Amino acid sequence: MGLLPPLPLLLTFTLLSSWRVVDAQRSFTIRDMDLSFEPSADVIRDTNVTVRCQATVSSSGQETLSREYTIYKDGNIIYTKTTSTSEAVLYPLPQARVSNSGKYKCTVNIEGEQRASGAKKLTVTGLSKPILHLNKGVFSEGEELTAMCTAPNETGSIFFYFYEDSIEIKDMKVNSNYAEAKLSFKSIGYHKIHCDYTVLVTPESFKSGVSNIVTVSVKELSITPVLEMSPQSKIYEGDQLVIWCTIENNVHTSETMHLYLSQGNKLLSSGSTKVNHTMVALAQDPGEFECRLDMRMGNIVKVATKAISVTELFSVPTLTMTPAEVFQREDMRLTCKSDSYASERIRREEITYTLEPLTPRDTGVFLGKALPYEFNYTCVAQAKGIEKHSKTLTVRPKVSVSIPKISVIGRAVLGRPFKILCQSDTGTFPIQYTLWKDYQPQNTTLVRHYNQQALFTVSISNPSDINKFMCEANNSKKEVPLGRKLNASVIVPLSNPSLTVIPNLPEISEGDHLILICGVTGTPPVTFSWYRVGDRKPLDAVTSNSNNTSYQVPMLSKEHSGKYYCEAVNHANNVVQSQPVNIEVRMALWKKALIGGFCLLAVAVLAVVCVLCYKSKRVKVDRAAVSVWTKGPPEDANDEESSVESNEPDVEYTEVVHPRAVDPARVPLRKGTDTVYSELQNDSPHDAADHHDYGSVEYAELNGEQADISHYHPEVNSYQDLPVPVD
Repeated sequence: MGLLPPLPLLLTFTLLSSWRVVDAQRSFTIRDMDLSFEPSADVIRDTNVTVRCQATVSSSGQETLSREYTIYKDGNIIYTKTTSTSEAVLYPLPQARVSNSGKYKCTVNIEGEQRASGAKKLTVTGLSKPILHLNKGVFSEGEELTAMCTAPNETGSIFFYFYEDSIEIKDMKVNSNYAEAKLSFKSIGYHKIHCDYTVLVTPESFKSGVSNIVTVSVKELSITPVLEMSPQSKIYEGDQLVIWCTIENNVHTSETMHLYLSQGNKLLSSGSTKVNHTMVALAQDPGEFECRLDMRMGNIVKVATKAISVTELFSVPTLTMTPAEVFQREDMRLTCKSDSYASERIRREEITYTLEPLTPRDTGVFLGKALPYEFNYTCVAQAKGIEKHSKTLTVRPKVSVSIPKISVIGRAVLGRPFKILCQSDTGTFPIQYTLWKDYQPQNTTLVRHYNQQALFTVSISNPSDINKFMCEANNSKKEVPLGRKLNASVIVPLSNPSLTVIPNLPEISEGDHLILICGVTGTPPVTFSWYRVGDRKPLDAVTSNSNNTSYQVPMLSKEHSGKYYCEAVNHANNVVQSQPVNIEVRMALWKKALIGGFCLLAVAVLAVVCVLCYKSKRVKVDRAAVSVWTKGPPEDANDEESSVESNEPDVEYTEVVHPRAVDPARVPLRKGTDTVYSELQNDSPHDAADHHDYGSVEYAELNGEQADISHYHPEVNSYQDLPVPVD
């Protein structure tokens, strides 16, 4: 028994175990969340609107679930409720107002699981008519009234506006449905007052209608400012002027009002109940005075004004100069004078004049020399303590024009128009420039400002005419000297182009040094260009300071043959061209001599060959005979071989050849290097008839091997096979 647990404890354990089983078996899901407006999402003012929020939940258990609902308007929480039933949560909006308009949304939270509905908009239209109430209907000038504007039954953030004669005079923002304002009026008479309001529903606003119109009457206060002065009439400059500013029918204390006495923008005096001011009357001062009353109670302003007329004692002096224009350091005359004066008060002689820094020479007359720079002069007229200043006279002394310089703009080309500039370094404008030639005026121009130039267009036909031009500059009526004569170069256009060839044509051969000289008439520098007919580019281009220059080809060849010409241009920009020259390069002399030599040599060789051939045909040689040929006796003159007569003396030749081995390949035989010539001449004279030229020479060849010779020449008796003698 002692081991069994007590009965109450056992029951408790059993119940807890059963709850845990039930809790473990229960589950749910939020199927839907819906928000709606009843009766509608668009209603008019004073409609009872209900916001309905309901969650659809599915659950497996029998126990009810605790549901926490939250309703939002424009993102702000406006209502929260927790319920254990499945019924919808209702949020009433009795007599809905415009301020209830907005976007609504609701959420539900069940045991940590949350779901939200979609946002929906509620629109309430219509505002109540505002009501205006004033605490009084009749007010005195400067008195404040209390106005209250009410928006019956409206809620939210409201702006109230107050109007005077349809003009907005005040606005107020409140968080209630009424506003109270203090109003005051600056003008007397009747005024119509009304109000309206605007309800602000972010991000929109709604305007109400116009309230009732209340008419109020504003009465004028009897208190007024008074302005008095002495003397009251015919006030002259220099008179003592006294002015008073006071209050009439004053029933208020001095603490609530203030007086201001002023002349134009100048405040003369101020005080609480009475102010005054003493001054010397001046004609040039503003002639209107003002007495101003400011009542701090009700912000009332009352003004009294009075204009006075002050007669001038003398007029403002006028400063003039003669002559009207003056040059630096020239004499000038300045006059200071008042044109009118009050003769009943002063005499003209009582008016004195001063002008600094000049000294007067007479009443109001000042003499001096013009300064070398600009200066402002002001004269002062005084009488009876009144001082008046003239307007400032600015004297700008003119600068005499300097002797002008003359120059050519650009280049002066003979026979063409060019421009001449006349210019002075100093001088006051306007300046008149005149161009002269041979001391005769040619043309005139007027220069009025710095950006203008005195330019003259001229042309000349002779280079020496350029030095005949001069300039004159004048900015006064005085005579001025002429400037220096124009010193400028004149460009003469090019003419007479020529092309000279060295060496002279046609004596030009290969290897010669060719010089092409291009010459013109005109002003240098000149740019010369040489061309070969048919070529686009020049062979050479040279700028020279002379009227001629050359182009050279050091070593001529046949390829240099052709037509050549030159062009020239100078600063006149006229291009001249020479006549073309035809250059033909001939063959060199040494080549001609060489060819001639070869030709002569060929002719000589041919002649020798012919002679030898001719002689060889006339020789009759017996190969069996001795190898020494001798001149035949005179009696053999009848023989065919000696039939030719000779005028030469009788000569006998003997050729001795040393014997040597015979070369079979050498046919005919060649005589040896050692040859002995013997010349036999008859000393005794012969008659012309007895003198014969046999035309042949007998040769004796000494050879020890006769058998070999006969071996190669079997036909001993045939002279045709004899070797031709070698010269």
